[in-house]
Amino acid sequence: MNPGAALAEPARGSATDFAQPPVSPQETIELLSVSLLDEHRALVEELKAMARSLRIELGWHYLLDLAWTIHHLGPVEGKTVLEAGAGTGLLQWFLARSGAQVMSVDRLDRAALPMRLRNRFHVRGLRPSDLHPGWRSLARDFTRPLPGPFYRRWASGALAFGRDLASYVPANRSPGSVVLYNQDLKRLDDIPDNALDAAVAISALEHNAPEDLELVVQEILRVLRPGGMLIATLTAGRDQDWWHSASAGWCYTDVTLRRLFDLPEQTPSNYARYDEFLAALKDCAELRDNLARFYRHSQDKGMPGGVWNPTYQPVGVIKIKKAVPV
Repeated sequence: MNPGAALAEPARGSATDFAQPPVSPQETIELLSVSLLDEHRALVEELKAMARSLRIELGWHYLLDLAWTIHHLGPVEGKTVLEAGAGTGLLQWFLARSGAQVMSVDRLDRAALPMRLRNRFHVRGLRPSDLHPGWRSLARDFTRPLPGPFYRRWASGALAFGRDLASYVPANRSPGSVVLYNQDLKRLDDIPDNALDAAVAISALEHNAPEDLELVVQEILRVLRPGGMLIATLTAGRDQDWWHSASAGWCYTDVTLRRLFDLPEQTPSNYARYDEFLAALKDCAELRDNLARFYRHSQDKGMPGGVWNPTYQPVGVIKIKKAVPV
């Protein structure tokens, strides 16, 4: 399939008003303050409502990541946006609802995408293997392994099947679209050079080894048009890089982020306020009291066992693809 054709579906209008982005985007490294919750309150509440509607649970700091990213991205109606490490996360659906045509890339296989998402959004695979027919998603409800007695597994399957079947009723779909591309970010072979307007990544790139992250950034920049922005959130380390084993991610200093994203030495950073921002995170009742349920049942996530104890914090990076001199 021609990726240009896959992204060619026109948008029919934005579903939401974006906060006004900076007039002239600047490259930056920015620790994400909890003040973002109030600065973008309307957007934060919209994100919460949409996550509930789609039955998507958010990572503990994702409201900060999403608000910051969406603000800097600006209006997306009619634009082509790559989401790197998208999984089945919220941002791609938010952007599609706002009129963007999203290239959703993840190395995990999402070919059996749930029907509740297919019904609400225009979704297709870049290649036939990237998205299976809908009936295979419905059948999965009865075939996936679940703990407990046989009858309990079938009851759970029947409930999931009923929800998916109900969502299959025709509904008003998003004005934009999502194209699934199950692929390693280091090799976006099916996307040509200079094809996309922007790229975003929500707390995904830190799961790459540092030497791989450089290659990922280079590959994402390859597919962006000159002047296009890569807006990524990662996790931050105060004065040294360190590995957070529970979430399997690297926490990076601003010095390392400048190197990995090929940013000039003078690129602004607010890492001098690291301790202040981390203390505010630890004291943030809104994030603490709305911790996703999946944390309580896992020791291999960013908040092991659901115990509120932030040991790192999110950081945003903006990298702009430079035009090649003629």
